[in-house]
Amino acid sequence: MKKEDLRIIFMGTPEFAVETLKVLVENNYNVVAVVTQPDKPVGRHGSVLQPSAVKQYALEKGLPVLQPEKMKDPVFVEQLRSYHANLQVVVAFRMLPEIVWSMPEYGTFNVHAALLPQYRGAAPINWAVINGETQTGVTTFFLDHDIDTGRIIMRKTFDIPDDADVEYVYDGLMRLGAEICLETLNVIVTANGHPETVSQDNCQLSVDNGPLKPAPKIFKETCETDWSKTAKQVYDFVRGLSPYPGAWTTLVAPDGRETVLKLFKTRKTGKKTDAEKGRISIEGKSLMVAASDEWLVIDELQLAGKKRMSARDFLNGMKDMASYHIK
Repeated sequence: MKKEDLRIIFMGTPEFAVETLKVLVENNYNVVAVVTQPDKPVGRHGSVLQPSAVKQYALEKGLPVLQPEKMKDPVFVEQLRSYHANLQVVVAFRMLPEIVWSMPEYGTFNVHAALLPQYRGAAPINWAVINGETQTGVTTFFLDHDIDTGRIIMRKTFDIPDDADVEYVYDGLMRLGAEICLETLNVIVTANGHPETVSQDNCQLSVDNGPLKPAPKIFKETCETDWSKTAKQVYDFVRGLSPYPGAWTTLVAPDGRETVLKLFKTRKTGKKTDAEKGRISIEGKSLMVAASDEWLVIDELQLAGKKRMSARDFLNGMKDMASYHIK
């Protein structure tokens, strides 16, 4: 088989997926159509429709774009079938019904931002950092009936520095995801559409991270900081949600008034404490909060309704900060 024999439909929505689509186009793969989410209403009244990053790139390149509300819609399914694609590539998209993922002759493969079978789910990058992993990666696998469980084609690793936040890992995996997609396509071409794959059950023994860890979708409640955890756990939690969606905590004034405080950057001190969890201590221009075992320095934060700022600037605008506490 030659690469020209592949007729590819690409499915994706955010910026993360654009990098992979771009690589396919620049390497002259035949992308016959692109499927992405419907335009999102934005603005105060939702009167402006914002196209996805994938749609914007696809239109720039003159690629046909499909935006189904429902993936099982018979009209959409027939539209999809009309492109006679023999392979589908999915990056950061929604769950597909069998009628869609089973349609192409050579199947549908997904680029997942984790080393499967670890971190199956919607937010693998965040959870890898939150859990303090030192390594993650990307995986290509063929879709089947269950989420992120299909047979693995290829995996590539990515190291996570201790001071890296989720933005750093996101950017690295975005580039690595494009790279592994290209390599996966080359393998599929060489294997005449039927590459060797490995069951995820057989991969579990080669993953040294213990029990399988999920990567569920992150909601606002997920992002609340738990100061009863260790300083290292809180530190990882904050960087695993920075800059978006952002870890948050509740600042309580001496009179009981509560304010939401977003946390973007913290620093471990190694200073042991038996202070009450959430207790605030000011040392010079450093804002420290007691976790279960050590003091943690907050370096960057954001008060509700304000801009992101350094803790130093925050302290300059606050009086008697040591009499506050964090809930």
